[in-house]
Amino acid sequence: MMKYALYDYIPQRRLRKASFETRDISRRILMFKNGNKTATNWAVGIFRTALSHMDLHDTIIVCVPASCQRTYVRRFRKFSKALCKVCDAIDGFPFVSVNGKRDKAHIAKGNMSSRLSNVIIDKDVFMGRKVVIIDDICTTCTTANLFISMMEAAGADVRMALFLGKTRNYWHQ
Repeated sequence: MMKYALYDYIPQRRLRKASFETRDISRRILMFKNGNKTATNWAVGIFRTALSHMDLHDTIIVCVPASCQRTYVRRFRKFSKALCKVCDAIDGFPFVSVNGKRDKAHIAKGNMSSRLSNVIIDKDVFMGRKVVIIDDICTTCTTANLFISMMEAAGADVRMALFLGKTRNYWHQ
């Protein structure tokens, strides 16, 4: 299974050492995470281009759940629907939900076991189906790997994980 990040993402505390283009991409990714409509449309276009050479007509696209249902809906509901429409894929968003609230991944660094313990997956939908996983930022890939394991445990055939950005740290520049 392939995992691929489309851009470098620089955390805000390190942006002063990044190029103008990288700063712009990082800003857009943060706007997307906040549910900004313009950034959501931008992300749909970016993912559409990245997935344009794949036949997705019988594939479910599902986004890695956020820390709570409210954030998950704000960030991914419209995005997932629009992306699936332009890619001729099945929208997996309605079949994954977050029950309650958990610590955000960058806050609960050491507690991996509870990171996705509040995620509910409709196993009947994903059993035996091809799935593409989408997320905004990949830092260590731990959350994505946990979600991929959950999807595979639900019977999904996860083909790819695609991220808008991969966190890069410029420590020594």
